[in-house]
Amino acid sequence: MGAFGILTLVNDMFFMSLMFFISGLFVADGLRAKGAGGFLKSRALRLGIPFVVSAALLAPLAYYPAWLQSGGAPSLAGFVQAWIRLPFWPAGPAWFLWVLLAFGAIAACAYAVAPGLLDRLAGLAKSAERKPARFFWGLVLISTLAYLPLVMTTPFGHWTMIGPFTVQTARIGHYFAYFLAGIAVGAAGVGRGLTDPDGKLAKRWWAWQLAPILPIVGGVATLIVAFSPNPPPRPFLDVFGGTMFTLACATLSFAALATFLRFVRRTGKIGASLQANAYGMYLLHYVFTSWLAWMLLPQDWSGLAKAAAVFVGATALSWLSTIALRRMPLLGRIL
Repeated sequence: MGAFGILTLVNDMFFMSLMFFISGLFVADGLRAKGAGGFLKSRALRLGIPFVVSAALLAPLAYYPAWLQSGGAPSLAGFVQAWIRLPFWPAGPAWFLWVLLAFGAIAACAYAVAPGLLDRLAGLAKSAERKPARFFWGLVLISTLAYLPLVMTTPFGHWTMIGPFTVQTARIGHYFAYFLAGIAVGAAGVGRGLTDPDGKLAKRWWAWQLAPILPIVGGVATLIVAFSPNPPPRPFLDVFGGTMFTLACATLSFAALATFLRFVRRTGKIGASLQANAYGMYLLHYVFTSWLAWMLLPQDWSGLAKAAAVFVGATALSWLSTIALRRMPLLGRIL
């Protein structure tokens, strides 16, 4: 396994879980300000419409270079026919949006039935500033209990696919646990508790950088052993590997949060622009990444040089495109 493979694996261990956590941070304020109905309406606008556009337009556009690379004819009609014959509709990174919308709908329904749940969740997170380790271990326990039963009963790396609605089967409960954790922290107050820039999590950022090392090693080792000629029994791989995954996910997430809370307080003009356009960049980057990678295939460059060129190019193009799109009134509201 090369350096890029390990980097991708480590990124996969925590990135989407942290995104669900961050998304959950702002749910409580939205529910309190808009009520369940208003919150759900705004989520449908901000998540539902981009999902439809991404699945219907951006995903096929992003996958077209793969069609050409696989030997497909440079024909739009041929590509469309091949696309509609697929057993599911690939939505690319936009799968995150429909899952987040579904989680938001669950939160809105729960709030409509029992508004006091937000205060109860806030109570669970209020002590997180003083004792972040307690909150950490609580998250590890809940996410592990949500993850292990599914990972032990589904094929490795399995995705549930119904049309454009796809999700990693074993991780759906794990992601929901992180979303709920984000709601709890946000209900206690964004910028306070666990997200206090002057709290213990931020002050001890250096210690959290060391915490993921052992779980990452355990997770990578499990994957290597699982694909060896004589792997251990699957129950052992599922339990040990699953536990390493949830530990790595939590430690990496806390390490990232601690670092940003400690060092990123004032973003400046560039940081403010990146922050304002991040959502659009997430939606668009896949298209530019796919096309740039395909265009650079014939070039006699090193893999590192191509990766750097694609990264810089996709970042710049998706950033500039989002800035332009946000100048349009309706898209500005959504993005």
